[in-house]
Amino acid sequence: MSTDLTVLLVVAAVLVAATLAVAVALLIRLVRTRNALRRAGLPIERPWVFWGAVAYLVLPTDLVPDPVYLDDIGVLLLALRSLRSAADRPSAPGG
Repeated sequence: MSTDLTVLLVVAAVLVAATLAVAVALLIRLVRTRNALRRAGLPIERPWVFWGAVAYLVLPTDLVPDPVYLDDIGVLLLALRSLRSAADRPSAPGG
């Protein structure tokens, strides 16, 4: 195997590992946000957003098949934003 090919494979492996690490970090933030909302007693209006994002990351099928988890990161960011916006809304009076 040539040196150029070895370098290319190592760089590709590092990029895949880095994007996987970002996806896992976002998954952890998503779970923590959901748990914080539940501890605060706020109802999670759309639980399918959380479970859909988790399933999209875990399941092997993707909308965009790629070795880099860019679409998975996007789905996790959207779910995290959705949960955060629900947490930022004022709660109903008396509830």
